[in-house]
Amino acid sequence: MSWRTVVISSNAKLDYQMGYMVVRRMDTTKIHLSEMEILIIESTAVSLTAALLNELSKKKIKVIFCDEKRNPSSELVSYYGSHDTSTKIRTQITWKEEVKKAVWTEIVADKIRKQAEHLEFWGREEADMLYGYINELEFADVTNREGHAAKVYFNALFGLDFTRTEENSTNAALNYGYALLLSAFNRCITANGYLTQIGLFHDNMFNPFNLASDLMESFRPIVDYKVKQMQPVKFEHEEKMEVLTILQTEVKINGRTEFVSNAIKIYCKSVFDAINNEDISEIRLYLSLIHI
Repeated sequence: MSWRTVVISSNAKLDYQMGYMVVRRMDTTKIHLSEMEILIIESTAVSLTAALLNELSKKKIKVIFCDEKRNPSSELVSYYGSHDTSTKIRTQITWKEEVKKAVWTEIVADKIRKQAEHLEFWGREEADMLYGYINELEFADVTNREGHAAKVYFNALFGLDFTRTEENSTNAALNYGYALLLSAFNRCITANGYLTQIGLFHDNMFNPFNLASDLMESFRPIVDYKVKQMQPVKFEHEEKMEVLTILQTEVKINGRTEFVSNAIKIYCKSVFDAINNEDISEIRLYLSLIHI
C-alpha cells in the first residue's frame, strides 16, 4: 500500500529502474514505487526522465512541481485514471443539477460545522455564529453562508486584522496546505475516472480543477488546525515538512480510523456514489480531528 510523501528538495537526477525511483546525488538512493503516494519536486534543480514520469502516472502517484520559490505550481495529471474513464465522463456530463446542488449544500454545511468545531476547540465564542449560519443555510447556499462564515472564522482564528490576501507566514502555510489537499483530491478524482474540470459548484473556465475545489472544502479545516498549532513566524523547508504531515494525520470516517490521505479516497468515492445514485445519504464525512 502506498503511503509515503517523498520530497526532493535539492539538486538531483531521478530515473526509473526495475520498479524503483532512483535518486542520484553524491550518493544513490532507491525508493520502490509501491511505497509512494505523493512525490514533491521542491527544487527546480531536479531533472526527471520520461520513463519515470510514465511509471509514476501508471501507478497513480501524484507528482507536484514547485516553482523557484519552492511553492507548488503545477502537477502531473493522468489522462486515464480508470479502465472505464470514458463511461465515467459520459455519466459525469449528465449529472443532474439538482443532485449536484444537494451535494454542494451538504459539503458547505459540513465545512461550516467543522469550522465551528475548530473555533470551539480554541474557545472562540464566534463558533455560535457559525452554528447559526448552518441553520440559515438554504439549498445550494444561494445566500452565501459559506462566504459569511469564512470571514468570521478566519478573523476569530487568526485575529481581526487578518486577511487571506496578505503576504505573511500564516497565509503561506495555509496556501501550501490547501495546494496539497487540492492535489490529493485531483489524484482521487482522476483515479475514479472523472474529469477535474467539471465541478458541482465551482464553474470557472480558467480553473482546471473545479471538481477538486468543490470536494476539498470540508477538509480545509484540517489545514487550518495544523497552521494554528504551528503559528509560523517564517515559512521555509522545516515548516513545509510540518504541513505535509496533514496527509498522515488520523481521522475517523465510516466507523474507522484512517489517514487523511485514505479518508479523501473514501469520501470522494462516496460522493460519486451519492451523485450517481441520487442519494446524498451515501456521502461519508470524516469526524473532526478535535473530536478524536
